Amino acid sequence: NSYETMVYVSWATVCGGLLFARRSVVTFALATLLGGIVLFVSGLNWMDPQITPLVPVLKSPWLMFHVAVIVAAYGFFGIGCLLGLTNLLLMAVSGRRNVKVLKVRIAELSILNEMTLWVGLAFMTVGTFLGAVWASESWGRYWGWDPKETWALITLLVYSAPLHAQSLPWFRSQRNYRIYSLVALACLAMTYWGV
Repeated sequence: NSYETMVYVSWATVCGGLLFARRSVVTFALATLLGGIVLFVSGLNWMDPQITPLVPVLKSPWLMFHVAVIVAAYGFFGIGCLLGLTNLLLMAVSGRRNVKVLKVRIAELSILNEMTLWVGLAFMTVGTFLGAVWASESWGRYWGWDPKETWALITLLVYSAPLHAQSLPWFRSQRNYRIYSLVALACLAMTYWGV
């Protein structure tokens, strides 16, 4: 249910932050902050924490693999969003006095932002394929263009675009890349909560 996946998103986010903790303490701090916010939201009264049995069509081991991998991707995309926001804030406050120090930090966070998006995209791709296998087992078809499947594909394509920065000149600008990593989270939210 929603409560369980929110708790798992929080766990995956903090684990993703631990993965990058050696390279950047800021990334771990942002991941921990996001994990805490997600846990806070999951603890609000509008989500039912009671675990109920699954309907028979959902009782498949492929469901567990699919959901675990997809939701782990959500954690990495959340870290990428916060890194993009932090990078934009650092770009906004960099002045003549602190430009050298912030330039190094911005470059570091830019690399980490791209790395988190790559990891999230890898998880999202594998999770989408696992979802197709699960759909084939449960419903006898790999793809049916229902709203959840369609938005998962849209999210996959949206997060694929900035990772092809060499062929798409708009993404060569650091500012555009960071803004896109923020806006792309809206597509992820639509996939998770909207459908």
